Amino acid sequence: AAGEAEVRLLLQEARESIEAARSYRRELQQRLRGLHQAREQIKDSATLTRDVLEQHFSDLKGTLKKLLDERLMSLLQEVDVIEQESIKPLDECQKLIEHGVSTADDLLREGESAVDGDVGQQNEKLCNFTKKALHIQLDSLPEVPSLVDVPCLSAQLDDCLLTILKNQIFRHGTVASRPPVQLEEFVEKPGGILVRWCKVDDDFVAQDYRLQYRKSTASHFEDVYVGSETEFMVLHIDPNVDYQFRVCARGDGRQEWSPWSVPQTGHTTLVPHEWTTGLEGYSLSSRRNIALRNDSQSCGVLYSKAPTYFCGQTLTFRQVLSGIETVGQPDRRDSLGVCVEQRNGDDSLQRDKAVCISTNGAVFVNGKEMTNQLPAVTSGSTVTFDMEVVQLGPCSNEGGNFKLRVTISSNNREVVFDWVLDQCCGSLYFGCSFSYPGWKVLVF
Repeated sequence: AAGEAEVRLLLQEARESIEAARSYRRELQQRLRGLHQAREQIKDSATLTRDVLEQHFSDLKGTLKKLLDERLMSLLQEVDVIEQESIKPLDECQKLIEHGVSTADDLLREGESAVDGDVGQQNEKLCNFTKKALHIQLDSLPEVPSLVDVPCLSAQLDDCLLTILKNQIFRHGTVASRPPVQLEEFVEKPGGILVRWCKVDDDFVAQDYRLQYRKSTASHFEDVYVGSETEFMVLHIDPNVDYQFRVCARGDGRQEWSPWSVPQTGHTTLVPHEWTTGLEGYSLSSRRNIALRNDSQSCGVLYSKAPTYFCGQTLTFRQVLSGIETVGQPDRRDSLGVCVEQRNGDDSLQRDKAVCISTNGAVFVNGKEMTNQLPAVTSGSTVTFDMEVVQLGPCSNEGGNFKLRVTISSNNREVVFDWVLDQCCGSLYFGCSFSYPGWKVLVF
């Protein structure tokens, strides 16, 4: 019996060792995959960097050649213009002198003929020749410019351009082994992803950030945010679809952007929040996440299409401009909030089984106004609802005591309170009501 117990103990130890070895092997294999991914990232990024550098400098060479050719052509045209303008008066002077030489030749022949002619006709020929010679004004000669008075073209080429270009070229471009900013976190939101990033280079002073994304099936990234914040809510995200994100930064006082971060994949499994259609007093956007209170006299509460708000999430309402400079006129019955159920016939969420905030900042719980008040809702205001479950007693299908801790935030202020319900609520509807047109609210 003692031998069997010892064998069983050894078998147990052996099985545990085997399981530990399997776990150890799995960890080593996972690390090998990590090393392989790291090696592939280095190789792929190095190949991409080479391609970018070669293409950039090839483009630079082509552009520089084009600019130099254009400058050469411009200078040659200047030479042509100066040459033509300078030679033109010399050509005119040459024609005048050549005409004078021709006239002088004719006069010489005529004079020699008069001197050597017959005695009977000599007197008349000499008289005509003398008159003609006086008329031609043989003592008047055209002015010929001296060499110091005419242009002498030359090219002034400053060799310091090569020095300047050399210094600029040798300082042009850098190769970074690590981007100064990296993606840090993806937070799933209904129909969106909250993307956060951070600096990883303490010496880098960031002025702006630039976030891009693309569907995993797309070939090109597109800008989704440029600004100084280190997080951004990317909306219009299809649920259960992978998206790639990357971020870069621009240093303080610089124009160029830093290298891109390592692309990372994010997705959301949460369906987007949507307003319900068909309520006469409200016009909806194509994605049904923006509701505009229109000019209709019809009044009532606009609810969500389904109870898509779950405890533990953040529900956000944002007032956006509707083509005018201000939002609609406020009314004490206006409301933005959540409720247990849809209820037709109400003109506000200021009722039982609902919590809401009015556009004047008043907070209502089950129809009763709280003493604490938030800032008024204006254009660009953001109102958020956060809830967590605090259960007072046993909860079943038949109901029971149920408490939610609610935090409502607006314009950097918040109120926190407990909302007691008589039934369990796994999900809630959201809603809004506005008495006057012009209010436009985005929900996410």
